[in-house]
Amino acid sequence: MTIARDKQTFTNILTALGAPAALAYLNAGVPHRYSAIYRLQDGMFENIYLHDKQGEVIPEFLAVVPFEVSFCQFVLRDTAFSTDDSAADKRLDRHKYQGVVASYHGVPILDETGELAGTLCHFDVVTHPLCETEFELLEHAGRAFPARLLQRPEAQVVADEASAL
Repeated sequence: MTIARDKQTFTNILTALGAPAALAYLNAGVPHRYSAIYRLQDGMFENIYLHDKQGEVIPEFLAVVPFEVSFCQFVLRDTAFSTDDSAADKRLDRHKYQGVVASYHGVPILDETGELAGTLCHFDVVTHPLCETEFELLEHAGRAFPARLLQRPEAQVVADEASAL
């Protein structure tokens, strides 16, 4: 049985099963090995959710990435960022991870005030294109993921307990 690849199915999975299942759903429709959510905090992009097709632990160099060397920084600059082949992408000339992270497609996750709280992305160490329909689904997902998912787990618990009062 094939699961539909559409915005409503994504939203239903996110609502019913949470962020890890929704990320796995997004990853199932693309050739990229990784799909991830990064939180922007104190000049660093910290990986908080990762789906790896191979089921391995994220490489250390991708767990926490300084803003100035991340591909995520271009999401802030350009509202979204896509490269099928970073080694050939002139926008990335002399970038530390050009050719290392070979393909990257990312969109913003905004907080309640419209500021960048993090990014949602597909990436791999080999080149991959991302079709337009999957990029549109990624954009929808970036808007659908609530920014509260990007809070530290302790802060989220405190916020949830406070709202119950």
